[in-house]
Amino acid sequence: MNSELWIRAALALFLAAGLSVSITYRHLANRAGDQINEVSEEGRRIFLLRSFFALGGWGGALLYLVRPEWMAWAQISLPVWLRWAGVALTAACVPLIYWVFSSLGKNVTRTVAIRKEHTLVRHGPYRYIRHPLYATGFLLFLGFSLAAANLFLFLMMTGAFLVLDRRADLEEARLIERFGSEYVDYMKVTGRYLP
Repeated sequence: MNSELWIRAALALFLAAGLSVSITYRHLANRAGDQINEVSEEGRRIFLLRSFFALGGWGGALLYLVRPEWMAWAQISLPVWLRWAGVALTAACVPLIYWVFSSLGKNVTRTVAIRKEHTLVRHGPYRYIRHPLYATGFLLFLGFSLAAANLFLFLMMTGAFLVLDRRADLEEARLIERFGSEYVDYMKVTGRYLP
């Protein structure tokens, strides 16, 4: 079995593990929470841009995993050790994904909406940074892009992160509306994406 096949198999495994955690926690939160309209909560522009980059990124990742020849046009030459470092980074994100979602619990939403029963989470990774889900997602797709040695995936991931950064502004404004000075004080002692 060649290195390319092993890399794709490892990425598929780690991506499936991360997605299963995300889907499980989102399903539990949706069953227990309010119905939320993503477009009205974050605005049509952010929603459309986020959807575009998500479709491109996830679609490209899936194509790379099942039909890599269809993504060969965006392939870049990277040393094998760097590609395996990308696999390791992707693998490291799986426990981080669990840590983030288990810390959020029923506060998880697909958008910037604040649930009626929303609580200010300050434990787990939220003790150090305000948006660990975005930071972990960025690391996951950075690792995946390196492992796949694919420029298109990297560009889609970068675009998605830039859109999510704008969305984080809206999210923080909503959290300030909801929690007031408690959230402002929290912002003073935590970084947005880095401790």
